[in-house]
Amino acid sequence: MKIVIGCDHAAYELKEAVKAKLEGEGYEVMDVGCHSTESVDYPKYGHAVGKAVASGEADRGIAICGTGIGISIAANKVPGVRAGVVHNVMTAEMTKAHNDANVLCFGARVVDQDTAFAMVDTWLSTEFMGDKHLRRINEIEDLDF
Repeated sequence: MKIVIGCDHAAYELKEAVKAKLEGEGYEVMDVGCHSTESVDYPKYGHAVGKAVASGEADRGIAICGTGIGISIAANKVPGVRAGVVHNVMTAEMTKAHNDANVLCFGARVVDQDTAFAMVDTWLSTEFMGDKHLRRINEIEDLDF
């Protein structure tokens, strides 16, 4: 499985830790930045993660900023992306099981490394439940404003 990962400056160190963990487990990781703690704007990186997933260049994505909120909004601007912000293992499980999220978002200022690792593991190992949840995802996709 190929996973694209991106972050802003606030999450650089956590991104590097998650990336090393995933590579150590045999995942192919595509890093779209950022590449230091120098201040950057998160929308660029959230969009890059979303674009890689939506285009099929990556199977799933992980986007991290200070809170996970801003970068998730940017990723969700890409059609076909379902980015969910998570704060613990339970929300990581539900974002996949109920929402079939293809991008996982969280905040480096919100969760510690151990929690981040546990959320990533849970999200990657959880199966989408389908059924009524698929109907709801289809309803979201069909929304036209």
